Amino acid sequence: MLKKILVANRGEIAVRVIRAAREMGIATVAVYSELDRDSLHVRLADEAYALGGQTAAESYLNTEAILDAITKSGADGVHPGYGFFSENADFARAITAMGVEFIGPPPEAIDEMGDKVSSRKAALRGGAPIVPGTTEFVSSAAEITAFGDENGWPVAIKAAFGGGGRGMKVVHSADQVQDAMDSAQREARNFFGRDEIYVERYLTWPRHIEVQLVGDKHGNVVWVSTRDCSAQRRHQKLIEEAPAPALPDGVEEAMGGAAVKAAKAVGYWNAGTVEFIYQDGDFFFLEMNTRLQVEHPVTEMITGIDLVEWQIRVASGEKLPMTQKQVLAARRGHAIEIRINAEDPAGGKFLPSPGPITRLVTPDGFGVRFDGGYQSGDSISQYYDNLVGKLIVWGRDRDMAIARTIRALEEMVVEGIATTIPADLAILKHPDFAACSHSTKWVEERLDLSGVSATPAAPPVESDEPLVQRTTTVEVNGRRFDVKMWVPETAGVAAPARARKTARASSGGAGGGPGGGSGKVSVPMQGTIVKILVEVGQRVEAGQGVVVLEAMKMENQIEADKSGTVKSINVKPGDTVGAGDIVVEIE
Repeated sequence: MLKKILVANRGEIAVRVIRAAREMGIATVAVYSELDRDSLHVRLADEAYALGGQTAAESYLNTEAILDAITKSGADGVHPGYGFFSENADFARAITAMGVEFIGPPPEAIDEMGDKVSSRKAALRGGAPIVPGTTEFVSSAAEITAFGDENGWPVAIKAAFGGGGRGMKVVHSADQVQDAMDSAQREARNFFGRDEIYVERYLTWPRHIEVQLVGDKHGNVVWVSTRDCSAQRRHQKLIEEAPAPALPDGVEEAMGGAAVKAAKAVGYWNAGTVEFIYQDGDFFFLEMNTRLQVEHPVTEMITGIDLVEWQIRVASGEKLPMTQKQVLAARRGHAIEIRINAEDPAGGKFLPSPGPITRLVTPDGFGVRFDGGYQSGDSISQYYDNLVGKLIVWGRDRDMAIARTIRALEEMVVEGIATTIPADLAILKHPDFAACSHSTKWVEERLDLSGVSATPAAPPVESDEPLVQRTTTVEVNGRRFDVKMWVPETAGVAAPARARKTARASSGGAGGGPGGGSGKVSVPMQGTIVKILVEVGQRVEAGQGVVVLEAMKMENQIEADKSGTVKSINVKPGDTVGAGDIVVEIE
Protein backbone atom coordinates (compact mmCIF):
# COMPACT_ATOMS: atom_id res chain seq x y z
CA MET A 1 0.00 0.00 0.00
CA LEU A 2 1.20 3.52 -0.79
CA LYS A 3 2.56 5.45 2.21
CA LYS A 4 2.49 9.10 1.09
CA ILE A 5 0.48 10.66 -1.74
CA LEU A 6 1.11 14.02 -3.37
CA VAL A 7 -2.02 15.55 -4.90
CA ALA A 8 -1.04 17.46 -8.04
CA ASN A 9 -4.17 19.60 -8.06
CA ARG A 10 -6.16 22.18 -6.12
CA GLY A 11 -9.67 23.02 -4.92
CA GLU A 12 -12.45 20.52 -4.38
CA ILE A 13 -10.77 17.47 -5.95
CA ALA A 14 -7.57 17.97 -3.95
CA VAL A 15 -9.64 18.09 -0.76
CA ARG A 16 -11.53 14.95 -1.84
CA VAL A 17 -8.34 12.95 -2.44
CA ILE A 18 -6.65 14.19 0.75
CA ARG A 19 -9.63 13.13 2.86
CA ALA A 20 -9.81 9.67 1.26
CA ALA A 21 -6.09 9.11 1.78
CA ARG A 22 -6.27 10.18 5.42
CA GLU A 23 -9.10 7.70 6.03
CA MET A 24 -6.77 4.99 4.69
CA GLY A 25 -3.95 6.07 7.00
CA ILE A 26 -1.89 7.50 4.14
CA ALA A 27 0.10 10.73 4.56
CA THR A 28 -0.78 13.55 2.15
CA VAL A 29 1.15 16.30 0.38
CA ALA A 30 -0.39 19.41 -1.19
CA VAL A 31 1.09 21.78 -3.75
CA TYR A 32 -0.05 25.34 -4.22
CA SER A 33 0.31 28.50 -6.27
CA GLU A 34 0.84 31.92 -4.72
CA LEU A 35 -2.92 32.55 -4.86
CA ASP A 36 -3.68 29.25 -3.11
CA ARG A 37 -1.25 29.67 -0.24
CA ASP A 38 -4.05 29.60 2.36
CA SER A 39 -6.50 27.35 0.49
CA LEU A 40 -8.43 24.55 2.13
CA HIS A 41 -6.48 21.74 0.45
CA VAL A 42 -3.25 23.24 1.78
CA ARG A 43 -4.65 23.50 5.29
CA LEU A 44 -5.83 19.87 5.28
CA ALA A 45 -2.68 18.20 3.94
CA ASP A 46 0.09 16.89 6.19
CA GLU A 47 2.69 18.76 4.11
CA ALA A 48 2.51 21.49 1.47
CA TYR A 49 4.99 22.79 -1.11
CA ALA A 50 4.90 26.06 -3.06
CA LEU A 51 4.91 25.88 -6.84
CA GLY A 52 5.21 29.64 -7.35
CA GLY A 53 3.32 31.74 -9.86
CA GLN A 54 -0.34 32.63 -10.11
CA THR A 55 -1.67 31.24 -13.39
CA ALA A 56 -2.14 27.53 -14.04
CA ALA A 57 0.78 27.56 -16.49
CA GLU A 58 3.07 29.01 -13.83
CA SER A 59 2.00 26.58 -11.11
CA TYR A 60 -0.18 23.50 -11.54
CA LEU A 61 1.02 22.98 -15.12
CA ASN A 62 4.67 23.53 -14.15
CA THR A 63 6.08 20.02 -14.48
CA GLU A 64 9.50 20.87 -13.08
CA ALA A 65 8.04 22.46 -9.94
CA ILE A 66 5.74 19.50 -9.27
CA LEU A 67 8.50 16.94 -9.81
CA ASP A 68 10.67 18.92 -7.41
CA ALA A 69 7.90 18.81 -4.79
CA ILE A 70 7.63 15.04 -5.23
CA THR A 71 11.35 14.65 -4.63
CA LYS A 72 11.39 16.92 -1.58
CA SER A 73 8.34 15.31 0.01
CA GLY A 74 9.37 11.71 -0.57
CA ALA A 75 5.90 10.85 -1.86
CA ASP A 76 5.59 7.36 -3.35
CA GLY A 77 2.34 8.10 -5.17
CA VAL A 78 0.87 11.04 -7.13
CA HIS A 79 -2.85 11.61 -7.66
CA PRO A 80 -3.50 14.06 -10.53
CA GLY A 81 -7.17 14.77 -9.74
CA TYR A 82 -8.98 16.04 -12.83
CA GLY A 83 -7.91 18.75 -15.29
CA PHE A 84 -4.31 20.02 -15.36
CA PHE A 85 -2.01 16.96 -15.85
CA SER A 86 -4.62 14.25 -15.21
CA GLU A 87 -4.72 13.17 -18.87
CA ASN A 88 -1.12 13.98 -19.77
CA ALA A 89 0.85 10.83 -20.63
CA ASP A 90 4.19 12.64 -20.55
CA PHE A 91 3.52 13.71 -16.96
CA ALA A 92 2.59 10.13 -16.02
CA ARG A 93 5.83 8.89 -17.61
CA ALA A 94 7.87 11.48 -15.73
CA ILE A 95 6.28 10.31 -12.48
CA THR A 96 6.90 6.62 -13.09
CA ALA A 97 10.47 7.31 -14.25
CA MET A 98 11.13 8.58 -10.72
CA GLY A 99 9.94 5.28 -9.27
CA VAL A 100 6.74 6.93 -8.05
CA GLU A 101 3.28 5.45 -8.65
CA PHE A 102 0.95 7.45 -10.88
CA ILE A 103 -2.59 6.99 -9.51
CA GLY A 104 -4.22 6.68 -12.88
CA PRO A 105 -4.03 4.59 -16.03
CA PRO A 106 -0.78 3.56 -17.76
CA PRO A 107 0.74 6.27 -20.00
CA GLU A 108 0.10 4.16 -23.11
CA ALA A 109 -3.63 4.05 -22.36
CA ILE A 110 -3.66 7.81 -21.76
CA ASP A 111 -1.94 8.29 -25.11
CA GLU A 112 -4.54 6.22 -26.93
CA MET A 113 -7.70 7.11 -25.03
CA GLY A 114 -6.75 10.58 -23.84
CA ASP A 115 -6.22 11.58 -27.45
CA LYS A 116 -9.80 11.93 -28.64
CA VAL A 117 -8.85 10.98 -32.20
CA SER A 118 -7.11 7.68 -31.45
CA SER A 119 -9.74 6.87 -28.81
CA ARG A 120 -12.35 6.78 -31.56
CA LYS A 121 -10.28 4.11 -33.28
CA ALA A 122 -10.04 2.12 -30.04
CA ALA A 123 -13.80 2.40 -29.58
CA LEU A 124 -14.33 0.94 -33.03
CA ARG A 125 -12.05 -1.97 -32.12
CA GLY A 126 -14.25 -2.53 -29.10
CA GLY A 127 -17.38 -2.53 -31.24
CA ALA A 128 -18.80 0.83 -30.11
CA PRO A 129 -20.54 2.97 -32.76
CA ILE A 130 -19.07 6.43 -33.29
CA VAL A 131 -20.33 9.76 -34.60
CA PRO A 132 -18.78 10.77 -37.95
CA GLY A 133 -15.57 12.70 -37.30
CA THR A 134 -11.96 13.12 -38.34
CA THR A 135 -9.54 10.30 -37.57
CA GLU A 136 -6.59 12.71 -37.48
CA PHE A 137 -5.98 16.17 -36.01
CA VAL A 138 -7.10 19.15 -38.06
CA SER A 139 -4.80 22.14 -38.48
CA SER A 140 -6.66 24.50 -40.77
CA ALA A 141 -10.05 26.12 -41.19
CA ALA A 142 -10.21 24.64 -44.68
CA GLU A 143 -10.17 21.09 -43.30
CA ILE A 144 -13.02 21.88 -40.92
CA THR A 145 -15.03 23.58 -43.65
CA ALA A 146 -14.56 20.61 -45.96
CA PHE A 147 -15.73 18.23 -43.22
CA GLY A 148 -18.82 20.34 -42.56
CA ASP A 149 -19.69 20.58 -46.23
CA GLU A 150 -19.39 16.80 -46.60
CA ASN A 151 -21.05 15.62 -43.38
CA GLY A 152 -23.44 18.48 -42.72
CA TRP A 153 -23.56 21.42 -40.32
CA PRO A 154 -23.32 22.07 -37.41
CA VAL A 155 -19.99 20.53 -36.45
CA ALA A 156 -18.11 20.46 -33.15
CA ILE A 157 -14.47 21.51 -32.91
CA LYS A 158 -12.92 19.74 -29.91
CA ALA A 159 -9.68 19.71 -27.96
CA ALA A 160 -8.00 16.38 -28.68
CA PHE A 161 -6.35 16.19 -25.25
CA GLY A 162 -9.06 17.71 -23.11
CA GLY A 163 -12.56 17.24 -21.84
CA GLY A 164 -15.32 18.78 -19.77
CA GLY A 165 -16.37 21.09 -22.61
CA ARG A 166 -13.09 23.02 -22.47
CA GLY A 167 -11.83 23.83 -25.93
CA MET A 168 -15.10 22.80 -27.59
CA LYS A 169 -16.85 25.09 -30.07
CA VAL A 170 -19.97 24.42 -32.13
CA VAL A 171 -19.86 25.87 -35.64
CA HIS A 172 -23.00 26.33 -37.72
CA SER A 173 -21.50 27.64 -40.96
CA ALA A 174 -18.20 28.03 -42.79
CA ASP A 175 -17.85 31.74 -41.99
CA GLN A 176 -17.64 30.93 -38.25
CA VAL A 177 -14.87 28.34 -38.56
CA GLN A 178 -11.70 30.43 -38.22
CA ASP A 179 -12.75 32.33 -35.08
CA ALA A 180 -14.12 29.17 -33.46
CA MET A 181 -10.96 27.23 -34.28
CA ASP A 182 -8.72 29.94 -32.82
CA SER A 183 -10.83 30.13 -29.66
CA ALA A 184 -10.90 26.34 -29.20
CA GLN A 185 -7.13 26.14 -29.51
CA ARG A 186 -6.57 28.97 -27.03
CA GLU A 187 -8.83 27.37 -24.44
CA ALA A 188 -7.24 23.95 -24.95
CA ARG A 189 -3.73 25.37 -24.63
CA ASN A 190 -4.59 27.32 -21.48
CA PHE A 191 -6.38 24.46 -19.74
CA PHE A 192 -4.57 21.33 -20.96
CA GLY A 193 -1.22 22.64 -22.18
CA ARG A 194 -1.85 21.31 -25.73
CA ASP A 195 -3.87 22.79 -28.58
CA GLU A 196 -4.45 19.90 -31.01
CA ILE A 197 -8.06 19.70 -32.20
CA TYR A 198 -10.35 17.46 -34.20
CA VAL A 199 -13.86 17.84 -35.60
CA GLU A 200 -17.01 15.71 -35.58
CA ARG A 201 -20.68 15.95 -36.53
CA TYR A 202 -22.84 17.66 -33.91
CA LEU A 203 -26.15 15.93 -33.14
CA THR A 204 -29.27 18.07 -32.82
CA TRP A 205 -30.96 16.88 -29.56
CA PRO A 206 -28.79 14.29 -27.77
CA ARG A 207 -28.50 13.21 -24.16
CA HIS A 208 -25.05 12.88 -22.63
CA ILE A 209 -24.73 9.49 -20.93
CA GLU A 210 -21.48 8.11 -19.57
CA VAL A 211 -20.23 4.90 -17.99
CA GLN A 212 -17.99 4.83 -14.92
CA LEU A 213 -15.52 1.95 -14.99
CA VAL A 214 -12.56 0.78 -12.93
CA GLY A 215 -9.84 -1.67 -13.92
CA ASP A 216 -6.96 -3.23 -12.03
CA LYS A 217 -3.46 -4.29 -13.06
CA HIS A 218 -4.54 -7.93 -13.25
CA GLY A 219 -6.78 -7.52 -16.30
CA ASN A 220 -10.10 -7.07 -14.49
CA VAL A 221 -12.42 -4.24 -15.58
CA VAL A 222 -15.92 -3.55 -14.26
CA TRP A 223 -18.44 -0.87 -15.14
CA VAL A 224 -19.98 0.62 -12.01
CA SER A 225 -22.90 2.75 -13.21
CA THR A 226 -24.20 5.01 -15.91
CA ARG A 227 -24.65 8.75 -15.37
CA ASP A 228 -26.81 11.25 -17.23
CA CYS A 229 -25.04 14.60 -17.66
CA SER A 230 -27.37 16.25 -20.16
CA ALA A 231 -28.08 19.43 -18.16
CA GLN A 232 -25.26 21.58 -19.52
CA ARG A 233 -24.37 25.10 -20.53
CA ARG A 234 -21.49 25.91 -22.91
CA HIS A 235 -20.91 22.13 -23.16
CA GLN A 236 -20.07 21.98 -19.45
CA LYS A 237 -22.17 20.01 -17.00
CA LEU A 238 -24.44 21.64 -14.43
CA ILE A 239 -26.31 18.62 -13.05
CA GLU A 240 -25.47 14.92 -13.17
CA GLU A 241 -27.46 11.92 -12.00
CA ALA A 242 -27.02 8.17 -11.59
CA PRO A 243 -28.14 5.84 -12.89
CA ALA A 244 -29.08 7.38 -16.24
CA PRO A 245 -32.90 7.47 -16.23
CA ALA A 246 -35.47 6.57 -18.89
CA LEU A 247 -33.30 4.27 -20.99
CA PRO A 248 -34.95 1.45 -22.97
CA ASP A 249 -34.34 -2.09 -21.77
CA GLY A 250 -30.87 -3.34 -22.59
CA VAL A 251 -29.33 0.03 -23.47
CA GLU A 252 -27.52 0.56 -20.16
CA GLU A 253 -26.06 -2.95 -20.26
CA ALA A 254 -24.97 -2.44 -23.87
CA MET A 255 -23.24 0.82 -22.99
CA GLY A 256 -21.50 -0.80 -20.02
CA GLY A 257 -20.32 -3.70 -22.13
CA ALA A 258 -19.03 -1.40 -24.87
CA ALA A 259 -17.15 0.70 -22.30
CA VAL A 260 -15.45 -2.35 -20.78
CA LYS A 261 -14.43 -3.66 -24.22
CA ALA A 262 -12.95 -0.28 -25.17
CA ALA A 263 -10.96 -0.16 -21.92
CA LYS A 264 -9.65 -3.69 -22.32
CA ALA A 265 -8.64 -2.92 -25.90
CA VAL A 266 -5.99 -0.51 -24.60
CA GLY A 267 -4.92 -2.37 -21.45
CA TYR A 268 -6.63 0.13 -19.17
CA TRP A 269 -6.47 0.17 -15.39
CA ASN A 270 -7.66 2.56 -12.65
CA ALA A 271 -10.77 4.76 -12.87
CA GLY A 272 -12.04 6.03 -16.20
CA THR A 273 -15.24 7.16 -17.86
CA VAL A 274 -16.51 6.37 -21.34
CA GLU A 275 -18.89 9.04 -22.62
CA PHE A 276 -21.68 8.37 -25.09
CA ILE A 277 -24.27 10.54 -26.75
CA TYR A 278 -27.74 9.05 -26.94
CA GLN A 279 -30.55 10.00 -29.29
CA ASP A 280 -33.69 8.20 -30.46
CA GLY A 281 -32.69 4.83 -29.00
CA ASP A 282 -29.16 4.84 -30.43
CA PHE A 283 -25.90 5.60 -28.65
CA PHE A 284 -22.53 6.66 -30.03
CA PHE A 285 -19.07 6.74 -28.49
CA LEU A 286 -18.07 10.30 -27.68
CA GLU A 287 -14.75 10.06 -25.83
CA MET A 288 -13.01 8.47 -22.89
CA ASN A 289 -11.81 10.49 -19.93
CA THR A 290 -8.75 8.72 -18.56
CA ARG A 291 -9.17 10.08 -15.06
CA LEU A 292 -11.61 10.48 -12.22
CA GLN A 293 -14.60 12.59 -13.26
CA VAL A 294 -15.94 15.61 -11.39
CA GLU A 295 -19.28 13.81 -11.07
CA HIS A 296 -17.95 10.55 -9.61
CA PRO A 297 -19.81 11.06 -6.27
CA VAL A 298 -23.23 10.21 -7.75
CA THR A 299 -21.89 6.76 -8.61
CA GLU A 300 -20.50 6.45 -5.09
CA MET A 301 -23.85 7.42 -3.56
CA ILE A 302 -25.80 4.64 -5.31
CA THR A 303 -23.19 1.91 -4.81
CA GLY A 304 -21.43 2.67 -1.53
CA ILE A 305 -18.10 2.41 -3.36
CA ASP A 306 -15.37 4.96 -2.60
CA LEU A 307 -13.88 5.39 -6.07
CA VAL A 308 -10.85 7.32 -4.82
CA GLU A 309 -10.08 4.50 -2.38
CA TRP A 310 -10.36 2.03 -5.26
CA GLN A 311 -7.97 4.18 -7.31
CA ILE A 312 -5.38 4.09 -4.55
CA ARG A 313 -5.77 0.34 -4.00
CA VAL A 314 -5.45 -0.38 -7.72
CA ALA A 315 -2.35 1.82 -7.96
CA SER A 316 -0.91 -0.16 -5.03
CA GLY A 317 -1.31 -3.37 -7.03
CA GLU A 318 -4.44 -4.79 -5.40
CA LYS A 319 -7.17 -6.56 -7.33
CA LEU A 320 -10.63 -5.02 -7.61
CA PRO A 321 -12.52 -5.81 -4.39
CA MET A 322 -15.79 -6.62 -6.19
CA THR A 323 -16.87 -8.52 -9.30
CA GLN A 324 -19.14 -7.12 -12.00
CA LYS A 325 -22.10 -8.99 -10.56
CA GLN A 326 -21.41 -7.74 -7.03
CA VAL A 327 -21.07 -4.12 -8.21
CA LEU A 328 -24.42 -4.11 -10.01
CA ALA A 329 -26.10 -5.86 -7.07
CA ALA A 330 -24.87 -3.11 -4.72
CA ARG A 331 -26.73 -0.34 -6.53
CA ARG A 332 -29.55 1.33 -4.61
CA GLY A 333 -31.78 4.31 -5.35
CA HIS A 334 -30.96 7.43 -7.34
CA ALA A 335 -28.43 10.23 -6.85
CA ILE A 336 -28.12 13.77 -8.21
CA GLU A 337 -25.10 16.06 -8.18
CA ILE A 338 -25.30 19.84 -8.48
CA ARG A 339 -22.17 21.71 -9.46
CA ILE A 340 -22.07 24.98 -7.56
CA ASN A 341 -20.13 27.24 -9.91
CA ALA A 342 -19.11 30.85 -9.40
CA GLU A 343 -21.17 32.10 -12.33
CA ASP A 344 -24.01 34.57 -12.61
CA PRO A 345 -26.87 32.82 -14.46
CA ALA A 346 -28.94 36.02 -14.76
CA GLY A 347 -30.64 36.02 -18.14
CA GLY A 348 -29.00 32.69 -18.99
CA LYS A 349 -25.60 34.29 -19.58
CA PHE A 350 -23.62 32.35 -16.91
CA LEU A 351 -20.93 35.01 -16.57
CA PRO A 352 -17.92 34.16 -14.38
CA SER A 353 -18.10 35.65 -10.88
CA PRO A 354 -14.70 35.51 -9.18
CA GLY A 355 -14.17 37.08 -5.79
CA PRO A 356 -14.28 36.42 -2.03
CA ILE A 357 -16.86 34.10 -0.48
CA THR A 358 -18.05 36.15 2.48
CA ARG A 359 -20.40 33.45 3.79
CA LEU A 360 -20.81 29.76 2.95
CA VAL A 361 -23.38 27.54 4.64
CA THR A 362 -23.84 24.02 3.27
CA PRO A 363 -26.95 21.88 3.81
CA ASP A 364 -27.10 18.50 5.51
CA GLY A 365 -29.66 15.87 6.42
CA PHE A 366 -30.32 12.29 5.37
CA GLY A 367 -28.82 11.45 1.97
CA VAL A 368 -27.08 14.83 1.59
CA ARG A 369 -23.33 15.28 0.96
CA PHE A 370 -21.25 18.31 0.02
CA ASP A 371 -17.78 18.08 -1.53
CA GLY A 372 -16.14 21.51 -1.49
CA GLY A 373 -12.80 23.19 -1.80
CA TYR A 374 -13.59 26.49 -0.10
CA GLN A 375 -14.79 27.92 3.20
CA SER A 376 -16.12 31.33 4.25
CA GLY A 377 -13.40 33.91 3.64
CA ASP A 378 -11.75 32.04 0.76
CA SER A 379 -11.59 33.65 -2.68
CA ILE A 380 -12.47 32.28 -6.12
CA SER A 381 -9.66 33.28 -8.47
CA GLN A 382 -10.08 34.33 -12.08
CA TYR A 383 -7.10 32.12 -12.98
CA TYR A 384 -8.68 28.74 -12.21
CA ASP A 385 -11.84 26.72 -12.65
CA ASN A 386 -14.88 28.28 -10.98
CA LEU A 387 -16.21 25.20 -9.17
CA VAL A 388 -17.06 26.15 -5.57
CA GLY A 389 -18.24 22.68 -4.64
CA LYS A 390 -20.67 19.86 -5.39
CA LEU A 391 -23.94 19.06 -3.67
CA ILE A 392 -24.70 15.34 -3.94
CA VAL A 393 -28.07 13.98 -2.86
CA TRP A 394 -29.45 10.42 -2.67
CA GLY A 395 -33.08 9.31 -2.73
CA ARG A 396 -34.87 5.97 -2.87
CA ASP A 397 -35.99 6.88 -6.41
CA ARG A 398 -35.53 9.76 -8.85
CA ASP A 399 -38.57 11.71 -7.66
CA MET A 400 -37.35 11.57 -4.06
CA ALA A 401 -33.83 12.55 -5.12
CA ILE A 402 -35.14 15.60 -7.01
CA ALA A 403 -37.31 16.72 -4.08
CA ARG A 404 -34.47 16.30 -1.59
CA THR A 405 -32.02 18.13 -3.85
CA ILE A 406 -34.40 21.09 -4.15
CA ARG A 407 -34.75 21.21 -0.37
CA ALA A 408 -30.99 21.10 0.15
CA LEU A 409 -30.27 23.73 -2.52
CA GLU A 410 -32.81 26.10 -0.99
CA GLU A 411 -31.01 25.76 2.36
CA MET A 412 -27.57 26.48 0.91
CA VAL A 413 -26.12 29.97 1.38
CA VAL A 414 -23.29 31.44 -0.70
CA GLU A 415 -22.63 35.16 -0.33
CA GLY A 416 -20.05 37.47 -1.88
CA ILE A 417 -20.18 35.88 -5.33
CA ALA A 418 -22.90 34.90 -7.75
CA THR A 419 -23.49 31.16 -8.21
CA THR A 420 -25.44 28.86 -10.49
CA ILE A 421 -27.85 27.84 -7.71
CA PRO A 422 -30.84 29.81 -9.13
CA ALA A 423 -30.38 28.10 -12.50
CA ASP A 424 -30.00 24.71 -10.83
CA LEU A 425 -33.31 25.18 -9.03
CA ALA A 426 -35.00 26.26 -12.25
CA ILE A 427 -33.79 23.06 -13.92
CA LEU A 428 -34.83 20.76 -11.09
CA LYS A 429 -38.32 22.28 -10.90
CA HIS A 430 -38.95 22.15 -14.66
CA PRO A 431 -41.35 19.50 -16.02
CA ASP A 432 -38.95 18.72 -18.90
CA PHE A 433 -36.29 17.64 -16.40
CA ALA A 434 -38.81 15.58 -14.45
CA ALA A 435 -39.87 13.88 -17.69
CA CYS A 436 -36.25 13.31 -18.85
CA SER A 437 -37.04 15.12 -22.11
CA HIS A 438 -34.12 17.54 -21.80
CA SER A 439 -30.92 17.31 -23.85
CA THR A 440 -27.43 18.81 -23.82
CA LYS A 441 -28.88 21.85 -25.62
CA TRP A 442 -31.99 22.27 -23.49
CA VAL A 443 -30.58 24.74 -20.94
CA GLU A 444 -29.37 27.18 -23.58
CA GLU A 445 -32.16 26.76 -26.13
CA ARG A 446 -35.34 26.19 -24.12
CA LEU A 447 -34.88 26.90 -20.42
CA ASP A 448 -36.17 30.38 -19.64
CA LEU A 449 -33.80 32.08 -17.19
CA SER A 450 -34.88 35.62 -18.04
CA GLY A 451 -36.32 36.06 -14.56
CA VAL A 452 -33.22 34.80 -12.77
CA SER A 453 -31.11 37.45 -11.07
CA ALA A 454 -28.26 36.08 -8.97
CA THR A 455 -25.81 38.99 -9.00
CA PRO A 456 -24.98 40.07 -5.44
CA ALA A 457 -26.28 43.50 -4.59
CA ALA A 458 -23.77 46.30 -5.14
CA PRO A 459 -22.75 48.57 -2.25
CA PRO A 460 -24.10 52.13 -2.09
CA VAL A 461 -22.44 54.35 -4.67
CA GLU A 462 -22.21 57.28 -2.24
CA SER A 463 -19.81 55.47 0.09
CA ASP A 464 -16.17 56.63 0.00
CA GLU A 465 -14.71 53.84 2.13
CA PRO A 466 -14.26 50.08 1.62
CA LEU A 467 -17.44 48.19 2.45
CA VAL A 468 -18.27 44.61 3.33
CA GLN A 469 -21.64 42.87 3.19
CA ARG A 470 -22.90 41.44 6.45
CA THR A 471 -25.97 39.39 7.35
CA THR A 472 -27.70 39.97 10.67
CA THR A 473 -30.91 38.61 12.17
CA VAL A 474 -33.63 40.94 13.46
CA GLU A 475 -36.96 40.17 15.12
CA VAL A 476 -40.11 42.16 14.32
CA ASN A 477 -43.37 41.37 16.10
CA GLY A 478 -42.04 37.95 17.03
CA ARG A 479 -40.93 37.06 13.49
CA ARG A 480 -37.26 36.62 12.55
CA PHE A 481 -35.74 38.10 9.39
CA ASP A 482 -32.25 37.83 7.87
CA VAL A 483 -31.13 41.28 6.69
CA LYS A 484 -28.11 41.96 4.46
CA MET A 485 -26.31 45.27 4.97
CA TRP A 486 -23.26 47.02 3.52
CA VAL A 487 -21.15 48.36 6.39
CA PRO A 488 -17.68 49.95 6.66
CA GLU A 489 -14.97 47.31 6.74
CA THR A 490 -13.87 48.55 10.15
CA ALA A 491 -17.35 48.23 11.65
CA GLY A 492 -17.58 45.94 14.65
CA VAL A 493 -19.82 43.29 13.11
CA ALA A 494 -19.15 39.70 14.05
CA ALA A 495 -17.70 37.71 11.14
CA PRO A 496 -14.95 35.15 10.59
CA ALA A 497 -11.53 36.83 10.66
CA ARG A 498 -10.58 35.57 7.22
CA ALA A 499 -13.88 36.83 5.82
CA ARG A 500 -13.28 40.29 7.31
CA LYS A 501 -9.88 40.36 5.69
CA THR A 502 -11.02 39.51 2.18
CA ALA A 503 -14.65 40.53 1.75
CA ARG A 504 -14.11 43.94 0.23
CA ALA A 505 -16.10 45.97 -2.25
CA SER A 506 -15.36 49.36 -3.78
CA SER A 507 -17.94 52.09 -4.06
CA GLY A 508 -18.38 51.25 -7.72
CA GLY A 509 -19.58 47.74 -6.93
CA ALA A 510 -18.80 44.56 -8.80
CA GLY A 511 -21.46 44.67 -11.41
CA GLY A 512 -19.71 46.19 -14.38
CA GLY A 513 -19.67 49.99 -14.20
CA PRO A 514 -20.92 52.34 -16.91
CA GLY A 515 -22.81 50.99 -19.90
CA GLY A 516 -26.48 50.49 -20.66
CA GLY A 517 -26.33 52.28 -24.00
CA SER A 518 -23.78 54.92 -22.98
CA GLY A 519 -21.21 53.64 -25.45
CA LYS A 520 -18.71 53.00 -22.67
CA VAL A 521 -18.32 49.22 -22.98
CA SER A 522 -17.16 47.70 -19.70
CA VAL A 523 -16.34 44.16 -18.64
CA PRO A 524 -18.61 42.44 -16.10
CA MET A 525 -15.86 40.49 -14.37
CA GLN A 526 -12.12 40.35 -13.78
CA GLY A 527 -10.14 38.62 -16.51
CA THR A 528 -7.60 38.83 -19.31
CA ILE A 529 -8.15 40.33 -22.76
CA VAL A 530 -7.26 37.71 -25.37
CA LYS A 531 -8.50 39.32 -28.59
CA ILE A 532 -9.68 42.69 -29.95
CA LEU A 533 -12.50 42.29 -32.47
CA VAL A 534 -12.85 45.89 -33.72
CA GLU A 535 -10.72 48.86 -34.81
CA VAL A 536 -10.88 52.57 -34.04
CA GLY A 537 -13.17 54.23 -36.57
CA GLN A 538 -15.06 51.02 -37.32
CA ARG A 539 -18.85 51.07 -37.43
CA VAL A 540 -20.41 48.58 -34.97
CA GLU A 541 -23.95 47.51 -34.14
CA ALA A 542 -25.45 47.01 -30.69
CA GLY A 543 -24.77 43.43 -29.61
CA GLN A 544 -21.69 43.06 -31.82
CA GLY A 545 -18.61 41.58 -30.15
CA VAL A 546 -15.82 44.08 -29.48
CA VAL A 547 -13.32 42.14 -27.32
CA VAL A 548 -12.84 38.58 -26.08
CA LEU A 549 -12.27 38.26 -22.33
CA GLU A 550 -10.89 35.12 -20.68
CA ALA A 551 -12.06 34.52 -17.13
CA MET A 552 -11.86 31.25 -15.19
CA LYS A 553 -10.51 29.42 -18.25
CA MET A 554 -13.53 30.35 -20.39
CA GLU A 555 -13.68 32.88 -23.21
CA ASN A 556 -16.48 35.46 -23.11
CA GLN A 557 -17.33 37.84 -25.93
CA ILE A 558 -18.00 41.38 -24.67
CA GLU A 559 -20.57 43.15 -26.83
CA ALA A 560 -21.23 46.75 -27.84
CA ASP A 561 -24.06 48.30 -25.83
CA LYS A 562 -25.12 50.59 -28.67
CA SER A 563 -24.63 51.15 -32.38
CA GLY A 564 -22.05 53.70 -33.47
CA THR A 565 -18.40 54.24 -34.34
CA VAL A 566 -15.51 52.98 -32.23
CA LYS A 567 -13.92 56.06 -30.66
CA SER A 568 -11.19 54.38 -28.63
CA ILE A 569 -9.87 50.99 -27.57
CA ASN A 570 -8.43 51.11 -24.08
CA VAL A 571 -6.90 47.63 -23.86
CA LYS A 572 -4.69 45.25 -25.81
CA PRO A 573 -4.39 41.44 -25.83
CA GLY A 574 -2.79 40.23 -22.63
CA ASP A 575 -4.07 43.07 -20.44
CA THR A 576 -5.66 42.16 -17.12
CA VAL A 577 -8.88 44.05 -16.43
CA GLY A 578 -11.21 44.35 -13.45
CA ALA A 579 -14.98 44.33 -13.21
CA GLY A 580 -16.31 47.66 -14.51
CA ASP A 581 -13.20 48.62 -16.50
CA ILE A 582 -14.09 50.42 -19.74
CA VAL A 583 -12.43 48.60 -22.63
CA VAL A 584 -14.00 50.26 -25.68
CA GLU A 585 -15.76 53.59 -26.20
CA ILE A 586 -18.36 54.07 -28.93
CA GLU A 587 -19.78 57.38 -30.18
